[in-house]
Amino acid sequence: MPVGLSVSDVVNVSINLQPIATPARNFGALCVIGDADVIDVGSRLRQYTSLDGVAGDFGTTAPEYLAANLFFSQNPQPAVLYVGRWASGTTAGELLGGFIGTTEQATLLTTLQAIANGGFSISVDGTPHTLTGLNFTGISNLNGAATVLDTAMTAYADVVWNATIGSFIVTSHTSGPSSSVTVATNPGSGAPLATDFHFTTATGARAVAGADAETPVEAVQALAPLNADVYGLMFAAAATITDDDYLAVAAYVEGATPTHILGITTQEPAAVDGASSSDLGARLSAARYARTFWQFSSSSAYAVASMFGRAFTTDFNANNSMITLKFKQEPGVTAESLSETQAAVLDAKHGNVFVNYMNNTAIIQQGVMADGAFFDERQGSDWLQFAVQSDLYNLLYTSPTKVPQTDSGVHQLLATVEATMDRAVHNGFVAPGVWTSGFEFGLLKQGMALTRGYYCYAAPLVTQAQSDREARKAPVIQVAVKLAGAVHSAAVVINVNR
Repeated sequence: MPVGLSVSDVVNVSINLQPIATPARNFGALCVIGDADVIDVGSRLRQYTSLDGVAGDFGTTAPEYLAANLFFSQNPQPAVLYVGRWASGTTAGELLGGFIGTTEQATLLTTLQAIANGGFSISVDGTPHTLTGLNFTGISNLNGAATVLDTAMTAYADVVWNATIGSFIVTSHTSGPSSSVTVATNPGSGAPLATDFHFTTATGARAVAGADAETPVEAVQALAPLNADVYGLMFAAAATITDDDYLAVAAYVEGATPTHILGITTQEPAAVDGASSSDLGARLSAARYARTFWQFSSSSAYAVASMFGRAFTTDFNANNSMITLKFKQEPGVTAESLSETQAAVLDAKHGNVFVNYMNNTAIIQQGVMADGAFFDERQGSDWLQFAVQSDLYNLLYTSPTKVPQTDSGVHQLLATVEATMDRAVHNGFVAPGVWTSGFEFGLLKQGMALTRGYYCYAAPLVTQAQSDREARKAPVIQVAVKLAGAVHSAAVVINVNR
């Protein structure tokens, strides 16, 4: 029976939801690159928010853990750390069984204990194998189940139960590109062991092919695109990384997109020798790398992780949150006792050090990149570049209609950039000052006071080339900013009169 006419015939209401703006990038995320086989070369990257998580996967003696310890020991504590896998040697093919939760583990153990004659099929290194007669009646835990499989496959593969990740893992005895382990299949009849062990695609199993050894720069090239949040990069590995390796990585990081910062710890005594020009620090400085910084530490091979940890607590959305690395602490790193000459050598090579002072304090000195620019200026500039790009993109992306190519539309663009600049003033990266550069545009002149800390300008639309207008390009927006800087030293003259 009809209930009446639709109200939409009289009042028609529709709702248009704007797209969700693109998220901000995290300029406080470090990736520690190691070569422990805890992380397979298929997944490459894991995220951690605590030191306990790293310890659970790597133990407390691995280089990855030691670097993470220095990173998380900073006060205030950084929020997120990634650990990446470097294949420093050839890797073996693996089958990573699907995740088995705690409740399911108990059920699986009971199921297996009732199987006296099980089997399944699997291929290792291209050779198919059918396992039969598997007896699990005597096992008391899932490690025992893995032992039964390991014994049956002892000629060509190893099997373990990894309680940390809740997964059975089958690893080939060979390594390199030809090394492989496929997902398993159940027998035609009997217990579905391939499913029980989560060795099938349907149960979340993942096959990872073996691989050749890679150089450190190849590892960075493989890791960098995996997560746009990763900003800082450092190595903490058992394998040796040569100075030439580091220089190759630094060269790649210099031009990589998205942007990154590479941190290196050197323990070479030549780093504090003014007569040396062949040590790693001197070579990085000579190359004027703007995206690499290095620290000398005779006590810690991963000291630079502590510098990362302190710098990466910066919250660019908070008020006056910008810091300078000079005067900061490095918990867990033994401070160096250097002569004035040695300290001057490090300064000349644009190196950093955690150093003792005669007043019983120890501080990071100087907090610079290999080209001599200060770390906070590099990090802040990267944030500002991304913030302007992201804010303008979101203006265009979330607009319910369009931003017109008119003076009004250009004003929207300028207003968006100015709002971003206001955030830079808010967090302390930019501050009012006098424009001392001879570079001039719009109304900007040398000696002009930037009372807001910045000046934004776009040429009038009437001056725009017709080809640019037809291509729907906005006029170029030019911005002048005055950095807030930081005080690193002071001089006082005291005049005494009797």
